[in-house]
Amino acid sequence: MVQWQPRVRRLERKPKASKKIHAAPPLVLCGGFVMLIVLGMLLLKLPFASTQSIGWMQSLFTATSAVTVTGLVVVDTGSAFTLFGQLVIAILIQLGGLGLMTFAVVTLLALGGKIGFLQQTIAKEAFNQTDTSTLVSTAKSVLWFSLIVESIGMLILTLYWSAELGWKTSLLHGFFYTISAFNNAGFALSPDSLMPYVADPVINLTITALFITGGLGFSVWMELWRKRCWNKLSLYSRLMLTGTLLINVIALLAIYWIEYDNPATLGALNSCGKWLAAWFQAVTPRTAGFNTLAIHQLEDATTALTLLLMFIGGGSLSTASGIKVVTFMVLVLATYSFLRRDGAVTAFGRTIPTGTVQKALALTVISVGVTWISIFLLLITEQAAFIDVVFEAVSALGTVGLSRGLTASLSPAGELIIIILMFMGRLGPLTLAYFLASPRTRSIAYPESRLAVG
Repeated sequence: MVQWQPRVRRLERKPKASKKIHAAPPLVLCGGFVMLIVLGMLLLKLPFASTQSIGWMQSLFTATSAVTVTGLVVVDTGSAFTLFGQLVIAILIQLGGLGLMTFAVVTLLALGGKIGFLQQTIAKEAFNQTDTSTLVSTAKSVLWFSLIVESIGMLILTLYWSAELGWKTSLLHGFFYTISAFNNAGFALSPDSLMPYVADPVINLTITALFITGGLGFSVWMELWRKRCWNKLSLYSRLMLTGTLLINVIALLAIYWIEYDNPATLGALNSCGKWLAAWFQAVTPRTAGFNTLAIHQLEDATTALTLLLMFIGGGSLSTASGIKVVTFMVLVLATYSFLRRDGAVTAFGRTIPTGTVQKALALTVISVGVTWISIFLLLITEQAAFIDVVFEAVSALGTVGLSRGLTASLSPAGELIIIILMFMGRLGPLTLAYFLASPRTRSIAYPESRLAVG
């Protein structure tokens, strides 16, 4: 006889859903940078962080400039801050240069969290990726790539400076200048930046290699490493490499020709020194911020060219800012296509979508508008020459860091305007990318109407 036994129903625990971040990506991104800037400001305000009395506005300005990898300074970094303060600035540069999004993705992975759809959208825009599954591997590659390049740069600079400065000082200089150069920050430990090394091939080539590598864009380097064939590269990488080469070569030849007889810049140098100085000045406006020539002594034509280079900037998923090289290339190609009456914008046998052209146009128009407003406000708050104000505004928005000497004499209102510009220049493109990457569908279609333009 079989006895009946009640069936015990086991209650299985449902796995807890992974936590997701529900805040909008622009809010998360801006909030993270604000927190980092505030933390940096508090650390720089500590008594043992500076060698002299530093005001709250000066601490805020320095922290913002470091986090946004700009390089504009209201106090001399080398003399106004102690070793602790300089290390704080270097860390802020590293975090701001590589981007909080990179560290956020790695941290979420380490904690076992998931990235929500909205976060994936902005991360894909920031990393120039189309596949969400590659975001984590991209973030890891960015960190490893950065550490390897910075280690090589630091080793070269430390060994080279050891004979001149001694091991202790050369180690600090190698560490600080490597981080500042690779992240396109432009912070220097001397008030005249790198002007004493204007004709030094090792310093010129090492520093420019660092900030060109950082400014070209991590996605381009990863694609070059993986595919190693020009025809297999994506359209973005080919446009980025072509645009960077053309812009650098044209800028080099133009500056060499314009400044050749200028006694305050290239005129006093030998043939090799002229080429090195022209090369450095041609590539540093791509948001690097270092200078080996006195910026205020450049010819007006060189200054105008520098303004254009600062506005263009570097590449996406890089330590550089500006409207970006590919954005500029898309606008040039779209203009050329319109003048030829072509039906589509093409490059290297590929068609550039209309949405991409519209995105490039929107980013450029907004950048021009913000620049004009800032120039207008600075002309009201500052008693300075027009060209100095324009240069300062473009440098701040492009997070370049070059200055004609106006930064140190800014009024409190002017400092606040520049702080906002630096913040917008670093976060504006990423924040705007989020909104442009989220198309809004319309249920109503309106009839077309032709307008007279031009």
